[in-house]
Amino acid sequence: MRLRRQRILFDTDPGIDDAMALLMLARDARAELVGISTVFGNASVDTTTANALSLCHRFDVDVPVARGAARPLAREARHFPVEIHGHDGLGDVAPHPPHERAPEPADAARFICDMAQRDGGELTLVAVGPLTNLAQALALDPELPRHVQRVVVMGGAFGTLGHGGNVTPVAEANVHCDPHAADAVFSAPWPVTVVGLDVTHQVLMRTAYLDALGHGGGAEGRYLRDITRTYERFYHHRTGGGIYAHDASAVACALDPSRFQVQRGALRVVTDGLALGQTLQLRHGHRHAARDWHGLPEQQACVAVDAEGVLADFRACFVR
Repeated sequence: MRLRRQRILFDTDPGIDDAMALLMLARDARAELVGISTVFGNASVDTTTANALSLCHRFDVDVPVARGAARPLAREARHFPVEIHGHDGLGDVAPHPPHERAPEPADAARFICDMAQRDGGELTLVAVGPLTNLAQALALDPELPRHVQRVVVMGGAFGTLGHGGNVTPVAEANVHCDPHAADAVFSAPWPVTVVGLDVTHQVLMRTAYLDALGHGGGAEGRYLRDITRTYERFYHHRTGGGIYAHDASAVACALDPSRFQVQRGALRVVTDGLALGQTLQLRHGHRHAARDWHGLPEQQACVAVDAEGVLADFRACFVR
């Protein structure tokens, strides 16, 4: 039986863990990467776009790259997390290989709309940064959800097993960067699966795992091991050695949803006040009088994961 590859547009803010997710999309036989859109987040959009083009060159990925949003929809951009991803977004450890590629002439919102219409409902959007590009695409084309098969988002935190936020007690970084955009994307009439900290904090790439990739994964494994050292130092006080596989987990969910357990219900995001960026879910079957939930589509929030399976899927990308 011939494998049916999934056509995926990757919306990203590279980013160390974004680089790992991009490598998975480029090497996993179940994925057909058809385009990349960039957004601010782990660094400025100028830097994340340059990083996306550089990573495509490094990983031999030949797909169009579109530059996206430089700031959130309705608030100022927060500081870029240089303490996590470095000043260049990729750990400040490796020179970027020279290349002559340039981004697409269309911006990311138009690019997303055009790619979705071209693919006739077969496109999966995997978004692992702030959701500004997707929200702008929805505003540009209200019919966009008809042309998208599904949306898989790395973001949010619902408190499962005590997994709260990573920038505030309740807010995850991608959603906190642009909560208005996240609320628009979660409320739109397309199927959304949210791969939040509830599960990504369970997918831990320990030091020995990363070292094995570096030793046995060829040039790509060595590169990923080099850039993850900055990331690992930041997370050491939480993990004791290793990193959380945030963005690669979203890719793994897009390629094999069976590795994840989900909870259904409408999703909202808090857009102001002390709980800015908090993700909330009205669970399936529950009813409340609050009008804020009326008429919203039920989406999926991941609450459990086969972590060893996800790690095995990522490791397999280095076996040729």
